Amino acid sequence: MLYRKISEYLKDYFKSGDDRILIVEGARQIGKSYIIRQIGKQIYPNFIEVNFVEDDEGPQLFKNIHSVSDFYFALSSIAGSAMHGYKDTLIFLDEIQHYPQYLTLLKFFRQDHRYRFIASGSLLGITLHKTTSVPVGSIIRKQMYQLDFEEWLIANGVGDYALKELRERYAKCESLPQEQHEHLLSLFKRYLLVGGLPDVVNEYLRSHNIAKVREMQNAIIDLYKDDAAKYEQETEKRLLIRRIYDMIPSQMENKKKRVVVTNIRDKKGDRYDYFTEEFEYLSSAGIALDVHAISDPRYPLSESLQKNLLKLYLNDVGLLTSRLFGLSIKAVLETEKSINLGAVYESVVAQELAAHGHHLFYYDNRSKGEVDYIIDDTDTCRVVPVEVKSGKDYTVHSALNNLVTHPDYQIESAVVLSNEREVMRVNKILYLPIYFVMFMHAKQQEEMDAKELIF
Repeated sequence: MLYRKISEYLKDYFKSGDDRILIVEGARQIGKSYIIRQIGKQIYPNFIEVNFVEDDEGPQLFKNIHSVSDFYFALSSIAGSAMHGYKDTLIFLDEIQHYPQYLTLLKFFRQDHRYRFIASGSLLGITLHKTTSVPVGSIIRKQMYQLDFEEWLIANGVGDYALKELRERYAKCESLPQEQHEHLLSLFKRYLLVGGLPDVVNEYLRSHNIAKVREMQNAIIDLYKDDAAKYEQETEKRLLIRRIYDMIPSQMENKKKRVVVTNIRDKKGDRYDYFTEEFEYLSSAGIALDVHAISDPRYPLSESLQKNLLKLYLNDVGLLTSRLFGLSIKAVLETEKSINLGAVYESVVAQELAAHGHHLFYYDNRSKGEVDYIIDDTDTCRVVPVEVKSGKDYTVHSALNNLVTHPDYQIESAVVLSNEREVMRVNKILYLPIYFVMFMHAKQQEEMDAKELIF
């Protein structure tokens, strides 16, 4: 059984007395249903699960329901013996975006206060935007991701004591002994191949067979592309979503790594605005991470993003290496000089930063160059540039140097992540081994999570 950090959040939520209804959202195949089912059954003696996708493909018992009483009547026909009271009955509405009227009904379920509810789904951003009556104040939205690197370490036997020691080393900016560094780096490279999708991780732990791992990853890629057909009625839009999704790995091989919109339809004159809905689908479905350009890096970054300059990363680094390298694991495990792993390292850092609550931006300036990521630091109200290096030239970064020395931006600190063991600070730049990205959490997100459970 894989350990998921969100399980502690769920336990605290259920015990907090907060009667708002939690919606856990995120991409398919990241383990939302499994962890809700597991924790829900631990805490509530009566656990009822309704999957709206399965209902739509089967009896359609819940499809045309628009009132609380009609829902209870339908539910009692299949789970009446488990419907007791608020304190001992949890009703789990899975894939809630499939029947959007239930997002409105959540407000009335909360007011009725007859049973405890929790929901999960993907595409919540798009679905809520289209919902005529959004239940503001009645819901909590919690984003979930696949296993991050720390959870991957736990799955591979790294214990609490070792993780505590690693966290302290990170906080004190101390290097690991060579043997420990090599062990962690080896696990990190395996994470690049496997990624964090739970079913894939379990297959790796069970078989250590790259062919079986890749087979499962390819099936998930096909599932993500097929999902577009369920939520987009227009054939052209479905095809464009699939086209853009298929282009992401090759786009990452370009020098700039940004989306070139004229390549999507191979049509000159195409503009970013034409594909806005497709980009929104990919990010809202959680199957791609969108990273927008910033040319004026001042806190808060969201006020100066450039929407027409966009990078897209696959949501899971294992899916990327599956597409790029197939069954060839040597390219990643042995870091061959002839193969540039820059796109892979950037992808995993995007995945980690997003999972840790950071909004993703990159710095782009025609005269000063480009820096891989730039994140908000809420403690200092400054921004922190982050550069990712996969090769030996990790101290060569002219764009980063230009950025941190610019007097207008008042940048106090920057981070360079690489394979090198030694932690060191040179002027404003902190050099860290790549695996320490697992501790780069957004403090504001941690505080928000805590407040959600108090008030």
